[in-house]
Amino acid sequence: MGSEKYQELPVSDSSDKASSMTRKGAYAAISYMASAVLLIMFNKAAFSSYKFPCANVITLLQILSSLILLYAMKCWKIISFTSEPQSTTKNPTTLVPFKTLVHTLPLAISYLLYMLVTMESVRVINVPMYTTLRRTTVAFTMIMEYFLTGQQHSYSVVGSVGIIVLGAIVAGARDLSFDAYGYAVVFIANICTAVYLASIARIGKSSGLNTFGLMWCNGIICGPFLLFWTSIRGEIALTINFPYLFSPGFQVVMLLSCVMAFLINYCVFWNTVLNSALTQTICGNLKDLLTIGLGWLIFGGLPFDLLNVVGQSLGFLGSCLYAYCKLRGK
Repeated sequence: MGSEKYQELPVSDSSDKASSMTRKGAYAAISYMASAVLLIMFNKAAFSSYKFPCANVITLLQILSSLILLYAMKCWKIISFTSEPQSTTKNPTTLVPFKTLVHTLPLAISYLLYMLVTMESVRVINVPMYTTLRRTTVAFTMIMEYFLTGQQHSYSVVGSVGIIVLGAIVAGARDLSFDAYGYAVVFIANICTAVYLASIARIGKSSGLNTFGLMWCNGIICGPFLLFWTSIRGEIALTINFPYLFSPGFQVVMLLSCVMAFLINYCVFWNTVLNSALTQTICGNLKDLLTIGLGWLIFGGLPFDLLNVVGQSLGFLGSCLYAYCKLRGK
């Protein structure tokens, strides 16, 4: 039951990535895009449809749910936290050695910042403009990859990233005066995302952990910090007094948000390790077309504007060009 069962689920490995995307890498990319669209929709439903004011509480619930699910699957021997089967201990404090936890501390800190700032950006800005401005993350990621891992890219890849950034600038040109705070938060979220994805590529392989092990370390380290933060901000008390707390619709939205958060965290690690941090970011841009369409239809918040449509089209074109270059191994 041991090693055979561990191999049923895809986990990250330390083999060198080819310049072109493999079939497994394509599966990882598609899985990420699907889960990302659904997660944004469920989070936005909690904020917009139910007016839930506590973004950090949602993040905390997602982390706790992820830890419970990982612990259960580890105890039932469905998964392992390394590429090799670990001991069968059921003590949560010994599932991952303390030395390994310390090694992954920078990754966990970048993950916590990424989660908090990204959740806040979803709360304060409409879905179409959120996805538009988040596209500029590709430029930050490319820079972070170079400084943290020494990764360099071809001129065709750099050119496609340039088109994506240009599209984001064009799309947001007429909206820049509406919400300076919202745009600043998204800008910070882009930086945090770039650092987080580059950290996965650098720390993930040297830690000896697979995707599930990295998710466990992130949760164990970030959970207590986030619990303390939400407590001192009074968000837990605010959640207890939330009028829709026991509404079946709200509870379903929160449950699905936690499930999708677990899936997307796994897919982010899987996609980043199999492909690259930049590929992970580009996948986020490719799924934006569907996210923008659903955001307009369900939540609204952004009137039709020709300049915005042109910018969205440029961003999507740049993402498609990048995907083509990776699939061709350029």
